[in-house]
Amino acid sequence: MLTSAIGVLRRRLLNVHTDHRRIAKSAVIVSLFVFLCKGTAAFKEMAVAYRYGIGGTVDAYQLALTLVSWLPMTLTNELSVLLVPLFVSMRGKKEELSQFLGELEGWCLVLGIMLTAILVLCGPFVIDFTAGNLAEETRTKCLYMLAGLGPVGVLSFTVSITAARLQAREKHVNTLLECVPALALLCCVLVVPHRDSLLPLMLGTSLGLALQALLLRMVARNVDDQTARPRLSFHSPHWRKTLHSLGVLLFGGIMISVLAPVDQYFLAKVGDGAIATFGYANRVLALLIGMGALAISRAILPILAEMLAVKDEIRARDTAFKWSIVMLAIGAIGAAISWVLAPWIIAVLFQRGAFTAEVTAAVTLVFRMGLLQLPFAFGCFVLIQLLVSEGRFRALTVISFVGFVVKLGGNMLLAPVYGAQGVILATGLMAAASFIGYFAFLMYPPGQSREPSASHVGDD
Repeated sequence: MLTSAIGVLRRRLLNVHTDHRRIAKSAVIVSLFVFLCKGTAAFKEMAVAYRYGIGGTVDAYQLALTLVSWLPMTLTNELSVLLVPLFVSMRGKKEELSQFLGELEGWCLVLGIMLTAILVLCGPFVIDFTAGNLAEETRTKCLYMLAGLGPVGVLSFTVSITAARLQAREKHVNTLLECVPALALLCCVLVVPHRDSLLPLMLGTSLGLALQALLLRMVARNVDDQTARPRLSFHSPHWRKTLHSLGVLLFGGIMISVLAPVDQYFLAKVGDGAIATFGYANRVLALLIGMGALAISRAILPILAEMLAVKDEIRARDTAFKWSIVMLAIGAIGAAISWVLAPWIIAVLFQRGAFTAEVTAAVTLVFRMGLLQLPFAFGCFVLIQLLVSEGRFRALTVISFVGFVVKLGGNMLLAPVYGAQGVILATGLMAAASFIGYFAFLMYPPGQSREPSASHVGDD
């Protein structure tokens, strides 16, 4: 009986369509890389927790890092999902790709420098607005860190562009190299023994990202044989439709990304320690989300782009539908297991030195509330890749607006009552609302009213 069941299962697995096998294989590889990367990040968080606890230094670091990275990360997150389908369509067009890459690198470098300079110059006003309830010493530390973390805002662009080049070739080493900044920060925190020193946090983060950018460029050059030397021109024929698509996509992306500093604002109103408590819980959630949602999104996007490039829209939608349901179920199972193991997970990761058992209990409560978002995030990431590949950017904008309203309303209602738990619970409600929205659009094909698609940018 058992032998027969195993035989049936083996035949079914062998008969699985090659698309699903490619997606599963890539997802497993990415999950492994994410595990290694997030594991390194977890060790980094252990070191930070041991050295600084949840005091004002950690509040200042996390607030400064959010401020310096949120706008560049918003731009690069939206840009990367456009670039992967575009780079897939440009395979074999070496000169065309070289021209576009050079111009893209050049203008993104200028943009990164400008955004970072504006933030540093406006630092006192921004910090007073977002963290007025924090101690004066914490706000002063945050101001120093804004300047020290400046390279993050500049280098985020080149990291995103190079990672998209690798993902378009179904090379996922970029995911593994995401551990480099965490590893550099870990080393700096361990080397500098002074508990209140800001230097290891600033130096480790900035140098780590610079090293990641360098390694990514070296690997990408070997994969696609492109040097991507920055140039300030707009000669590439891909600019017009790329900028149009990016403009539509950014409207919704900015609404969602602005929620990171908004969260910091609500947490700062709760009082000292809330930002750090939320940050520790959120980093453990990032490990779980990365293992599933990030892995499947990076695995499935280039494959969906290939299907749509040959006009096989039915197969692409069927593939996305099946994988969204699978990932929703996997996320629900993962959330249930993590809820049970939450106290042990937080204690093993952080409870040492300045991170006491009382702090562990507080972070565990926030972490458990955050698990609501897990299954919906897993399913959302699949459907987002389909809508991006189809060029349905207005649909993405509508869903982003709905998510923004749900999240902001949740923060306003829940944060004053439940503090950090309320803020992270509002994120779960936003994820649930977004999944419903994405699934509703999945039921209605784009038909003839298709928006300009990233996979068709530059077509005549």
